[in-house]
Amino acid sequence: MNRKPLPKANVGLFGIGLAAYWPQFPGLHKRLLSYLKHVEKQLRQWGNVTNAGLVDTAPKAQAAGDLFAKNNVDLIICYTATYATSSQVLPAVQRRKVPVIVLNLQPTAALDYPNTDTGEWLANCSACCVPEISCAFARANIDFNVVSGMLFDDKKAWGEIQDWVEAAAAMRKLSYARCGFLGHTYPGMLDLYSDFTMLQSQLGVHTEVLEMEDLKKRVDAVKPREVRAKIEETKNIFKIDKSVKPDELEIAAKIACGLDRLAKDFALDALAYYYRGLDDNEFERLGAGLILGNSLLTARGIPCSGEGDSKNAMAMLIMDSFGAGGSYTEFYAMDFKEDFILMGHDGPGHIAISDRKPILRGLGLYHGKRGRGVSVEFNVKTGPITILGVTQTAQGQLKMLAAEGESIPGPILQIGNTNSRLKYPLGPAEFMTKWCEHGPTHHCALGVGHITHKVEKLAKLLKIDLAIVC
Repeated sequence: MNRKPLPKANVGLFGIGLAAYWPQFPGLHKRLLSYLKHVEKQLRQWGNVTNAGLVDTAPKAQAAGDLFAKNNVDLIICYTATYATSSQVLPAVQRRKVPVIVLNLQPTAALDYPNTDTGEWLANCSACCVPEISCAFARANIDFNVVSGMLFDDKKAWGEIQDWVEAAAAMRKLSYARCGFLGHTYPGMLDLYSDFTMLQSQLGVHTEVLEMEDLKKRVDAVKPREVRAKIEETKNIFKIDKSVKPDELEIAAKIACGLDRLAKDFALDALAYYYRGLDDNEFERLGAGLILGNSLLTARGIPCSGEGDSKNAMAMLIMDSFGAGGSYTEFYAMDFKEDFILMGHDGPGHIAISDRKPILRGLGLYHGKRGRGVSVEFNVKTGPITILGVTQTAQGQLKMLAAEGESIPGPILQIGNTNSRLKYPLGPAEFMTKWCEHGPTHHCALGVGHITHKVEKLAKLLKIDLAIVC
């Protein structure tokens, strides 16, 4: 299965120093350049880096700002190698209106105070100008955050920096994303209705409105050999339950091929979809046959959210951008004997984050929906998990909601739906109460790993409120 590559951020980097120091302290400039090179090497593990060098005058700061604007960076990182005036820092971040991370990273753990001269002190003087720069940024309305620690062998500081770069990559993914909207939102679900302009203005994502005819045209063009190949792929990935009828599998495979073409032709990064159809007509059959294809798309990095929930498609896309998966999920039931919540959904799942073969079942009906056909049943692999919801406030502002827990082993419902046993630090009743107090939609994205520390940074970059329940 060919997965879309995870996004990388374009990072603008510059170090700072004071030009007056170089003739006074021979070797200092060269030493600080080596430190800046180390920072660049670390950052290149996670992003594409534009290094403007060691900025030591205001004109050089202006040139750095022009370079960052030209290269369309998503995040600017200022490494405070030694003292510099804020007037030679601010111009570097004003040209390109993106968030800034100030790296206050000291090369040594402590100075040898009796034997340290001025030049050696200045080579370790990363903290000196950080308050001054912070003030200048605050007064200029520049969004910034500070990471303090050591330049070498500091897992905490560099882990935080990695989180910022990966959050910037997720932000870039959103700002260039194309989310298909196929059909309409499930009627009456007031929590799901979204304003496409709101999504684009606050996240940058473009909504491509699609007609069922767009899908039908591509399904009709599928060749028999493509269907056979898709069936073979399906058999390799899924355990096919005896309830799956051969003709229904063939229909689902053909529609999956059509979905592949739809995603390619419209360059989709995500898809929100739902369609009812009527009296077993062709659009009802198309709408009922989307689960297999959309599960395969989701596993390939094109998350698909049912019931026309565009906001949840964004939650799934965010989770997937962090490499955590992001499966289409809602709350199923509370278990007060073993203190977990059963969570899942009918429709597509992120089958790449299961630790066993997902099951393909044949269903004679889809509860609450029209049609019949094959459906996916799987659970997220055991271990740490994060759920992420995207909702909106009465003021029309998007809001994120997240929680961390564990996926635990045990029996699940065998009804052709995704469902997992999720245990949170709070008991089921307390967790549900606290989650619902934030006005969520009833959908969320379920992913593997504990990643709220990454989501928190993305929320800051996007200027979107985030509530972390646990």
